[in-house]
Amino acid sequence: MPTFQFEAMDQTGKEVKDTIDAATQEEAQQLIRQKGFFVTKIAERAKNQKGKKNPAAAKKGGGGRKKKKAFTIGKISNKQLCLFTRQLSTLQDAGLPILRSLKILEGQCKPGVLKNALGDVVEDIESGSTLSEAFAKHPKAFDKLYCNMIKAGEAGGALEAILQRLADFKEKSQTLKRRVKGAMVYPIVVILVAVVIVGFILYFIIPKFETIFADFGVDLPDMTKFLIWASHIVVQKFWLVLLIPFLFWVFIKLMYRNKTGAYILDKLWLYIPVMGTIVEKSTVARTMRTLGTLVQSGVPILESLNIVKDTAGNAVFERAFGRIYDSIREGETIAQPLRESRIVDDIVVNMIDVGEETGDLDTMLNKIADNYEEEVEVLVDSLVSLLEPIMIVVLGGIIGFIVIALFLPLIQLITKLSG
Repeated sequence: MPTFQFEAMDQTGKEVKDTIDAATQEEAQQLIRQKGFFVTKIAERAKNQKGKKNPAAAKKGGGGRKKKKAFTIGKISNKQLCLFTRQLSTLQDAGLPILRSLKILEGQCKPGVLKNALGDVVEDIESGSTLSEAFAKHPKAFDKLYCNMIKAGEAGGALEAILQRLADFKEKSQTLKRRVKGAMVYPIVVILVAVVIVGFILYFIIPKFETIFADFGVDLPDMTKFLIWASHIVVQKFWLVLLIPFLFWVFIKLMYRNKTGAYILDKLWLYIPVMGTIVEKSTVARTMRTLGTLVQSGVPILESLNIVKDTAGNAVFERAFGRIYDSIREGETIAQPLRESRIVDDIVVNMIDVGEETGDLDTMLNKIADNYEEEVEVLVDSLVSLLEPIMIVVLGGIIGFIVIALFLPLIQLITKLSG
C-alpha cells in the first residue's frame, strides 16, 4: 500500500508533518481529516529509498550512454506545451503505457527544451520515479500547475482524465491569449508605421523647408517653430529618440522586480479605459479556470490557491489570492476575502459562495471562467472597433498639423513675392 507524506494543521492551527498509508490520495485525505487535521499538502512518498539500488538502474549498470542533447535557451512555448498535452492525452486514451507514449512524443519533437526534458523524464521513469516527480525536475517545461495536476491524477488513478482536463485547460487558455494578442497586432502595426513616416518627415523633409524659409527670411508662426524644433531633436539627437523608449522599458522592468512597484503598475493598468477592463476580466477568467481545474482534479485547496497566486500574472490579484489563502488557513471561506478585495464583480463572489455551500465549487469556477472569457472576446472586438477611428483621428491630426505648419509660411512667402 502506498505511503503518503502530508502537512496539515490541527484545530489550534499548529502545523503537523507525518506519513500515512492509504490506497489512494483521496483515501489518505479522508483518514487525515478523521484525525481532526486540515490537509495543506500531501504527496506520495517515493518508492525508492536512498541507499537502495533500483532494479532498472542496476540493469543499466551505470554504463548506459546518455543521449546527446541540443543546446537550448529559455522555456517551451504555450502552444508547444498545449500540443504535447493533447497528444499525450490521446495516447493515454488509446491505452498505451505512459513510458511508451513519452518515447513516441520524444521521437516526434524537434530539438529543443521539450525534447531534452522528455529524454530526462523517460530516464527518470525507467529508474522508478513517478511522472509528476520526473516532470517537476524540469520547471522550464512543466510548471507547478502542470505537475500538481499530474500528481493528483496519479494519486486518484485517473491520469487519463486529468490529462484530458489539462489539455482542455491549456487549449482554452491559449485561445484566450491568442485572441487578445491577435487583436493588438493591427493597432501596433499601424502605430509603428505612423512613427516611421513621421520620423522620416522630421528627419528628411522639414530641414529642406527650414532652409527655404531661412533663405527668404519668412517670419515663422509658432506651429512651424515647434515643428522645426522637433526636427532638430530628431536630427541632432537621434540617439536620444531611441534611448528614451529603451530607458522607459528598463524602468518598467525594474519596477516589476519590486513587489510594491509591480503592484502600483498593475493597479494602474486596471484603470486604463477598456484596456484595463480587458486585463481585469482576462485575469479573472484565467485564475478562475486554473482554480476550478485544480480543485476538480483533486489538488488540495491551499496548494491550489498557492499555484493560482503564482500564475495570476497580476500583482493586484496575487495579493488578493494571498489574503484568500490566509483566510482558508484560518478556517474561513473563499467568498468573504474575495468580496473585500473588490477585484471581481459581486456575481462572481455570490457564485463562489453558492459553490462552497453546495460542494460544487469547481463547476461554479469553470462557469465563471466561461462567462468572463465571452466578455473578454466582446471587449476585444469593441476595443478593435474603437481603436480604428481613434487612430484615424490621431494620425489625421498629426499629418494635418505638419501640413498646416509647413503651408502657413509658404502662404506668407507667396504673398510676399507677389506683393
